[in-house]
Amino acid sequence: MVASPLRIAFLVDRFGRRYGGAEAYSVDLVAHLVARGHHVTVIAHEFDHHLPIRAIKILGPRWWPSWLRIWHFAMRARALTQKGFDIVHSNMDGPAGQIQVMHVSPVRFRRLIGKSKWTQALKWLSPRNVIYFWLEGSRMAPQVDRQIVAVAPVIKEQLLQAYGPDLNVQVIPPGVDPVLFDQSTRDKTRKELGVATDDVLCLLVALNPIRKGLLNLLQAANDLPGNYKILVVGAELTVQEDLCRHALALAGRLLFVSPTPVVSPYYFAADLYVHPTLGDSFALAPLEAMAHGLPVVISSSRYCGFAQYVTHGIDAWVLEQPDQSSEINHAITEVMRSDALRRTLIANSTKLVDRLSWDKVTDQYEALYEQVLQIQPRIQ
Repeated sequence: MVASPLRIAFLVDRFGRRYGGAEAYSVDLVAHLVARGHHVTVIAHEFDHHLPIRAIKILGPRWWPSWLRIWHFAMRARALTQKGFDIVHSNMDGPAGQIQVMHVSPVRFRRLIGKSKWTQALKWLSPRNVIYFWLEGSRMAPQVDRQIVAVAPVIKEQLLQAYGPDLNVQVIPPGVDPVLFDQSTRDKTRKELGVATDDVLCLLVALNPIRKGLLNLLQAANDLPGNYKILVVGAELTVQEDLCRHALALAGRLLFVSPTPVVSPYYFAADLYVHPTLGDSFALAPLEAMAHGLPVVISSSRYCGFAQYVTHGIDAWVLEQPDQSSEINHAITEVMRSDALRRTLIANSTKLVDRLSWDKVTDQYEALYEQVLQIQPRIQ
């Protein structure tokens, strides 16, 4: 642990659990830093939290395009963090920050790597792309006191492809805290949802569930018994409306809960967590499901970064072809059919939760802070 409290500036787009996985990650990490006595100032566009922190909101006209909004944030954040902080911990593109944390695939990897020279040239002719490339590149620029962190091995690999093999990147995955099971919360939540005792409830937590494989999951549900229901937590009302026809086809077996900062009751209510994503740099929700004692079905590491930490049949059921509804159907059926398999998955995933605990993740970040301060001592 760091010997004395640090003044930490924490940069993030939106600070609140209801905004999604990366945002929930930020809230949890800051909560653990505050619990260790550090003085944290969060600089963000939006807030929805109850932590004892100093909050600085950076505002800009709503009509601004995303690239201008991000550029404005980066410039304001750099100005605000020039003095008064020991550590600047950034989750945002832009030059501010000794600790630079990458949560998603690099822009340069997505838009340049593997493309023809002609296509690359066209990308550089777009002012919008140039701003994105510069903002991201400013995070990767060599700096003696800079530490670059990827939340998953796949992101590290993409960074090395985009910025060269000499880039110094380490992997620190998101953490999780184990949660004690609460039978009364399970019973109450299932009753509120209209889920019967003998119903099997499959859970998916996502702001954009279609990107997480919901349509393939719904196709798989068509061939499951009538007591199998799908609960989607976090989807905006517009997304729910778009999926209404699927709800009708499943005769009321598709349930929705709008974005909420309190997700634990729905993990307790579920029998199985299913995450058939076709593209996730990490995926925090399956790890949270494990922390709540749920067996997990998840896409392979080809599609989901978190899958690099699990072994099929040991701590999760891994889908090799998550775009195939028949494989999802088979996975759900096998996991729910075998009590022994479920016990194995839950017991081993509990060990994984311990290895990825927030205490251990916070230890790793404090070690990085110490490395930075050895190069750039704090100003008393």
